[in-house]
Amino acid sequence: MVKRIGFLLMGLTLMAMSVSASASRQPAQASGSQITLVLGSEPNTIDPALNSAVDGAIYINHLFEGLYKYVDNGQGRAQAAPGLAARAPQKTVHADGTVTYVFTLRDNLKWSDGQPFTARDIVFSWQRLVDPSTAADYSYMIDMVKNANEIMAGQVNKNQLGVRAIDDKTLEVIITYDCPFFFEIMTFPSTFPVRESVINSAGDQWTFSPSTYISNGPYRLKEWVHNSYLLVEKNPNYYAPVSGPDNIRFALMDDDNAMLAAFRNKEVDFMETPPVDEIPGLLASGELKIADYLGTYYVSINNQKAPFTDPRVRKAFSLAIDRNYIVEQITRAGQKPASGFVPSGLYDAAGAGSDFRQTGGDYYSIAKEDYNKNIAEAQRLLAEAGYPNGQGFPVVEYLYNTNDAHRAIGEALQDMWRTALNVTVTLGNQDWAVFLDTRKNGDYTLARDGWIGDYNDPINFLDMFLTGGGNNNSQYKSPAFDALIAQAKSTSVQADRMRYLHQAEDLFMDQDASVAPIYFYTQPYMINPKLSGMYYTPLGYFFFQNVKIAP
Repeated sequence: MVKRIGFLLMGLTLMAMSVSASASRQPAQASGSQITLVLGSEPNTIDPALNSAVDGAIYINHLFEGLYKYVDNGQGRAQAAPGLAARAPQKTVHADGTVTYVFTLRDNLKWSDGQPFTARDIVFSWQRLVDPSTAADYSYMIDMVKNANEIMAGQVNKNQLGVRAIDDKTLEVIITYDCPFFFEIMTFPSTFPVRESVINSAGDQWTFSPSTYISNGPYRLKEWVHNSYLLVEKNPNYYAPVSGPDNIRFALMDDDNAMLAAFRNKEVDFMETPPVDEIPGLLASGELKIADYLGTYYVSINNQKAPFTDPRVRKAFSLAIDRNYIVEQITRAGQKPASGFVPSGLYDAAGAGSDFRQTGGDYYSIAKEDYNKNIAEAQRLLAEAGYPNGQGFPVVEYLYNTNDAHRAIGEALQDMWRTALNVTVTLGNQDWAVFLDTRKNGDYTLARDGWIGDYNDPINFLDMFLTGGGNNNSQYKSPAFDALIAQAKSTSVQADRMRYLHQAEDLFMDQDASVAPIYFYTQPYMINPKLSGMYYTPLGYFFFQNVKIAP
């Protein structure tokens, strides 16, 4: 999933007059207890099927719920547990390797407007997700469901998806192999249900108004003042009591300094990454917290745009990056230089305690003393590609979305490429929504990018780069890579899966050098000390529905 700050989709047509983002602007008619959070600026979408950003996912996790959900493990960490499902499903493994799950839903489930919720709502939503006309970047998230791949390829009607409502409370799902991360998939926002009658009547406008934004989670949308705030309130039709604040106000801001000022003025109770210049002091004072984060910050390289059609050029640009300088002098929040694309912290074949990155090793040295060797190799590769000492290399642009941290990293990269390779790279920046469209559509040469894990399995850092994939910003195309990912998805034998995935990363990173990883994320955040009960997953989601506010 894409990270906005310190880190997809279509531009948003606003339904209301835009106003300047201000944490001090008070929402109309808010009553009861309230907390104010800031995760970023105007979201591109809050449609569960279409969202691909971490900030959007946090909003959606408070407004919707899937078959499974994340709950607090008692220590402030999230763990998967039945959500709409009353209990763990009945599982049957068949002789051909397919698996059937039968879910029983909770009693008296309702939508936020009080209408009954049934198993057919999930069937509709999953069919919508894989329907090519939906154009969901995350359609592949349920590609283990029977006929999903054929539907996404336009070969089979969406009604043939392997999910059906046996009755109002019983759902059957057939998957093509015994997928080890299937229950984590059930917690992912793109699998959350939406109501067919709302989609049919409001079309792509359904998310823009509280009257049509019908949800089924612990909160419901009360007000959305575009470019200013989202206000959500407790959902009176949720199946369980909600112990958290009556209202959560998500302030929409894109200026790190303004966010920090609002936090210090007690206008904001929670914020993520502060201005990079402030990080050392905030860490020293204890105000800034650092959470684990399964993610990679990287340079997307357009593999289909010359001169980066040549993997030697791509690798040269990657080797010229001084990753230690960036994490020590710019980000300074405990990030680790990236030696591959899949970050540390994801299981390998041995399960818990094993680590995919450690097993896979490094694709280039990240030792400080080896940086000059990396530069020498980068220069050799660039010369071999026809650009000795950068001669004849065209001027190219590095694109980022407006943010002080991204700008600082861009300036550092620009200088590194000039110094090491004698090439000229200009810098361009765009607002978030425009930037996402530009990058997604491949209308760039070099661009900032970031990916946060969707579940604890290395495949979700690799299958996004399948040919034609919705999140394949680098426009990478490799039949051999596609075949390895298909093999990994066709077996439930963990040792075999991991072998295929390591081979796929070898191809993607070593032979093709499709992207240039820079560092593995951490998640800095600041929270009002009067709040307790927040919990978090290293996938980047913060949960506030249990938060208590001390007097």
